[in-house]
Amino acid sequence: MRTVLVIGGAGYVGSHCCKAFAAAGWRVVCFDNLSRGWRDAVKWGPLIEGDLLNRSEISAAVRDTRPDLIAHFAAFAYVGESVASPEIYYRNNCVGTINMLDAMLEYEVKPLLFSSTCASYGIPQHLPIDENHPQVPINPYGESKLMAEKMLRDYGAAHGLRTVALRYFNAAGADADGEIGERHEPETHAIPLTIEAAIDPDATFTVMGTDFDTRDGSAVRDYIHVTDLASAHVAAGAFALANEGSHIFNLGTGVGTTVLELLAAVERIAGRRPSVEMGGRRAGDPAALVASYEKAQRVLGWQPQCSDIDTIVDTALAWRRSRAGA
Repeated sequence: MRTVLVIGGAGYVGSHCCKAFAAAGWRVVCFDNLSRGWRDAVKWGPLIEGDLLNRSEISAAVRDTRPDLIAHFAAFAYVGESVASPEIYYRNNCVGTINMLDAMLEYEVKPLLFSSTCASYGIPQHLPIDENHPQVPINPYGESKLMAEKMLRDYGAAHGLRTVALRYFNAAGADADGEIGERHEPETHAIPLTIEAAIDPDATFTVMGTDFDTRDGSAVRDYIHVTDLASAHVAAGAFALANEGSHIFNLGTGVGTTVLELLAAVERIAGRRPSVEMGGRRAGDPAALVASYEKAQRVLGWQPQCSDIDTIVDTALAWRRSRAGA
């Protein structure tokens, strides 16, 4: 049985990927410091509690696990926080990645999956965004992920590591079985916030900009169900085992949903109108972000299966209600 060491496997995307790897027959070991993950989300294998910024801890985890593949999700991912505190983003996302790469070299682990982001592209120059789109990040979060991608490429060229960076668009939704879901503190993602505005009388969702050059004036985003993301990681893991070099894939749907369309979907699924107020644009917010996933489809044989907006909202709402006991 092949072993995958999932770094950051107690987090939102990492935990869903743990479940997908286990279902595909992998032995799953999770490494997480639980600073932004959840102990009760580790369900498909043992947890090694450790910090990626502690070189000896990640080195020991790789030594003891001897994985066939490492999947690296351990990153801070709040854009606003990265602007206010760039030092923690460069330290966690970049130094942590160096520690992990050095541990891979030490114990001769070659294949790596890296959780990257469409934030590395910055303001889109064309839509849909493909993997050759220029990378001009506009915040420290995107910069830190771009730096990590460059590290992967350079380590790979120098030391023969096999790396696959997966650039997510807007991860959303929850496990259809209700075992895990989206939990952030504080919550900054649009779908859980719009759901909260529908079911909590004290919550209000702010639409950040209604004057974009889009079909209804609100921003367009490409939402991809976290279960589809997880299936892409399993396919990319098999690809990394079989192929040398450094590779990049976008993970999105090619379909954009406006903020106002999202609110309509929440009202349709929840049966309640979210409490909404209109606000101004956030600085640097693109009007639209939509992926081309043609390369992932062609090379990995992957395509999204459950990323229509109603399914995303339905699973996210079910997860929210299960946690509230409703």
